[in-house]
Amino acid sequence: MMLYLKPEDLDRIKVIAEQTYPHECCGLLVGSAGAGFKRVTRVVEAQNQRSDSAANRYLIAPEFLLEWEKRLRGSPSQILGFFHSHPDVPARPSRYDRDHAWPWYSYLIASVRRGKTAEILSWLLMEDRSSFEPEEWELVS
Repeated sequence: MMLYLKPEDLDRIKVIAEQTYPHECCGLLVGSAGAGFKRVTRVVEAQNQRSDSAANRYLIAPEFLLEWEKRLRGSPSQILGFFHSHPDVPARPSRYDRDHAWPWYSYLIASVRRGKTAEILSWLLMEDRSSFEPEEWELVS
């Protein structure tokens, strides 16, 4: 699977991640999918609902997801995945991330170190939910 992002959407994710630092940011990747690809056309910021451990966990409110699923119903767009940040740790999924992820969706993680984005990687959860595999991503106009 290849994930395509516009440069301005990647920039938006970086800004959100850096402004939220030292807490985790989160949001939706919206767009269209085809055979072997996902094309992000919109990045939607969500509020991290975790108040107990916002520096190393995130939670998108179920009502927020439902609202966006309703908004997108009947359109060519859908929720393709999610983005979040990892303050001062690598952009690799944690066990918590794996326990709360769903197969097929893209999980774009921005590592933010000392307030600046250092690395961005995307991941796909294996169908058996045992682990994540890296997902290739590319910037497109």
